[in-house]
Amino acid sequence: MDAARKRELKEAYKEIKTWYGVVKLTNQRNGKVFIDSFINLKNKEYYLRNQLDDGRHPNAALQADWQIFGSEAFIYEVLIEKDASEVTDVRWKAKQLEQA
Repeated sequence: MDAARKRELKEAYKEIKTWYGVVKLTNQRNGKVFIDSFINLKNKEYYLRNQLDDGRHPNAALQADWQIFGSEAFIYEVLIEKDASEVTDVRWKAKQLEQA
């Protein structure tokens, strides 16, 4: 790949918007809710479901429920979605939602 093409690809990458956000997984069977924030929401649902399907999610209670009830029991929702330029503190907002 020549230098001009590399430069072009780097510039195109810089133009890609990053979407910060807060997501919620709700277990429809027992009402438990998992809330987390992410730096980039793109493909995050796939990432979470893949982690849970593979048995490697760090939240033990969520992982156990996923194994007991299966993926069909869960609803994925994006609660907050913000462009990087709009975000001041997504984790703070996630904590507010957890306490509500």
